[in-house]
Amino acid sequence: MLAVEVKNIKKTFQSKQATVEAVKDVSFEVRKGEIFGLLGPNGAGKSTTILMLTTLLQVTGGSAKILGYDVSSQDKLVREKIGVALQDTGIDNLLTARELFFTTARLWGYSKEDSINRTNELLELVGLTEASERRVKTYSGGMKRRLDLGLSLVHSPEVLFLDEPTTGLDPGSRRVLWEEIKRLRDGGVTVILTTQYLEEADELADRIAIIDNGLVVAEGTSDELKASIGGDVITFAFDSDSDLKLALNVITEGVQDKNLIRITVEDGARKIPQYVNQLTEKNIEISSVSASKPTLDDVFLKVTGYRLEGSDNKETNVEKVED
Repeated sequence: MLAVEVKNIKKTFQSKQATVEAVKDVSFEVRKGEIFGLLGPNGAGKSTTILMLTTLLQVTGGSAKILGYDVSSQDKLVREKIGVALQDTGIDNLLTARELFFTTARLWGYSKEDSINRTNELLELVGLTEASERRVKTYSGGMKRRLDLGLSLVHSPEVLFLDEPTTGLDPGSRRVLWEEIKRLRDGGVTVILTTQYLEEADELADRIAIIDNGLVVAEGTSDELKASIGGDVITFAFDSDSDLKLALNVITEGVQDKNLIRITVEDGARKIPQYVNQLTEKNIEISSVSASKPTLDDVFLKVTGYRLEGSDNKETNVEKVED
């Protein structure tokens, strides 16, 4: 049995002005015990997809099952099997972490003694034991994210949904949370996470689906997606806009990215002199040229037609309309 099975789900919002297709047609499968990443910019439909799969938003079309239970007709059973940590949480800042864990455990039906034990287990798991008596309002952003992750695990869910789990965190806090997520996967929990970070998807996800404009435009392991590009990526940089425009007439199969032109070819290092000669003959000045193996950034560029904003930095984010 699959942990998650999504077939052609859609979500349409109706307003007085227009009909908005937030999710147009999304399909994917997630096996038990793997981390599955939904990679894409804000506005792509990632968060809306998560809300439908966690029964927090009604599905407009298509179907989805969690551990064999239909999210529309068997929503109560689905909620018993899943944990959810969304971008915006309603954690009470006046309570301590210990109070929050204990109260949540009691709400899930644990006895008083079991709630105490579960609280201690989860405080240790997310590294908050020493800060357990402090009010949450004194916590850093990273500590709050770990607290939220722990709260989603109180009832020992089999499938965990994480929506942008590391957005806004510094690189150090992000890596700490990555290790927590990996430990959960290694312990048998299936994890579905959304992310805007290329490095995060590359580091965590066993398989990745790239979502853009409400559609899945590519799916596979990180290596499979990179291999789909084929060959090497040659990158030409230009100091002037005029040289860049002229170069596009020479390297017609290239893709422009700011002051760069990228082209995918077999045996890139051997092809560089050929392109350089062609550009030089046209008196086009190149500031630099390099060849490299494809990255997830190159995959994203190929399947969407644009790059994630700032993706030359490892901690990448995206500028687009909000989900």
